[in-house]
Amino acid sequence: MSEQANVNEHVDEENEHGQPIDEDSDELDQEDFGPFTLSTPGDWTAKRLGDIKRLITRGKQPTYADEGVPVINQECIYWDGWHFENLRYLDQGVAEDWKDKYFPQKGDVILNSTGQGTLGRAQVYPDGERRAIDSHVTLLRTDDKLSPHFHRYFLESHLGQALLYSMCVNGSTGQIELSKTRLDLLPVPLPPLEEQRKIASVLYTVDRAIQKTDEIIEQLNCVKTGVVQTVFRRGTKSHDTFQTTGSGEYPDQWNLVKFENLIEDTRYGTDNKSNTDKDGYPTFRIPNIVEKRITTDDLKHTPLTDDELERLRLKEGDILVIRTNGNPNYVGRCATFSNKEEPFVFASYLFRLRVDESRVRPAFIREFLNSQRGRSEMSGWVRSSAGNYNLSVGAIERFNVPVPPLDEQDKIVERINDVERSIRVNERDRDRLQRLKQGLMQDLLSGEVRTHDTDIEIVDEVLQHG
Repeated sequence: MSEQANVNEHVDEENEHGQPIDEDSDELDQEDFGPFTLSTPGDWTAKRLGDIKRLITRGKQPTYADEGVPVINQECIYWDGWHFENLRYLDQGVAEDWKDKYFPQKGDVILNSTGQGTLGRAQVYPDGERRAIDSHVTLLRTDDKLSPHFHRYFLESHLGQALLYSMCVNGSTGQIELSKTRLDLLPVPLPPLEEQRKIASVLYTVDRAIQKTDEIIEQLNCVKTGVVQTVFRRGTKSHDTFQTTGSGEYPDQWNLVKFENLIEDTRYGTDNKSNTDKDGYPTFRIPNIVEKRITTDDLKHTPLTDDELERLRLKEGDILVIRTNGNPNYVGRCATFSNKEEPFVFASYLFRLRVDESRVRPAFIREFLNSQRGRSEMSGWVRSSAGNYNLSVGAIERFNVPVPPLDEQDKIVERINDVERSIRVNERDRDRLQRLKQGLMQDLLSGEVRTHDTDIEIVDEVLQHG
């Protein structure tokens, strides 16, 4: 099947299987663009980008300098907004010889133009600052019939991306780039300008909510870092005196204990071959250790004898540690097991620690080993061999662990958990907003749900860009 036929099939599926058309919406018309069709309500039209353009141009390849005129590159443009922290620079003297078309104006749409996964990301140029564009991005400037923000959201939509990739891309996977000539042929829906602005305002408002939630998550992660650093140095109580050791400063009431004195049992995982057809026992592997949690995603199964199962079956509170990996940052990461319902075992790239719970809480050990201080202590025992980094049971038994009283261990774990719960709540809110945005884009940008007779306030950011 040709690329063009694939896009037609995609467009048809969008029309057949999208959300039900609102009773008050207009009948959808078919607008033909060669082999492609766009479905639009009666008072919408559609044009090829070349028919409404004022300027379409790729940037110019600069010789970068340490300072000078800022240059926009692909790392500056993501769907979540502008990332001007990734600007590069062009010598001021060289920039004076560049044509005006390489310097965006407020309201231009700037589009990433090369590379699988980066090509197609777009943003509206937000201000009048003098910045150049490099040869990996394209500037789109259209006439007043098309709102830049509406245009940018159409490009982000599933339909916009499908049309862009099928009609306007040259090259093979990994080396793809946009064709300026083919961009002229790209169809764009054109609702009445006021409706474009309303649609863009709805989506822009959701985007701002997503960005605000991301900012809260970032702030909470900073708080979490501070909390973890503080509780493993100062504790949660009003300690008056502290001891300074080779492992750092700790309250005098804490004991510094060799890990081997806290462990009841250690065990390496099975090296029996696992499978995907559920023949045997569910087996945790490195991908199942995710940010201090054990996930049951993509579980494999391993046949074991009764004796092997007895040795490797996990119990409540067992700690699973990644013992080998090509990335040293993964070695030593750990999570606690809490499933009692069925027999789970673990693979050979992990080892299990079972601690003496009369002296130390498994959750406290998990938090310490994953903390910056714990990883610093652990790093001295990690060894490199044949491109892998390894941590043995014998090594981990020899390093020192600060051990507060049990009640303070509980408070340390709970304080960290409180911050992490807040992070997870905000992550769920962000995910919900992202799903809402995708649904709204499908409904509004297709004309299946109309905004022309609704009282939607047009936000200033949309209005000032046309």
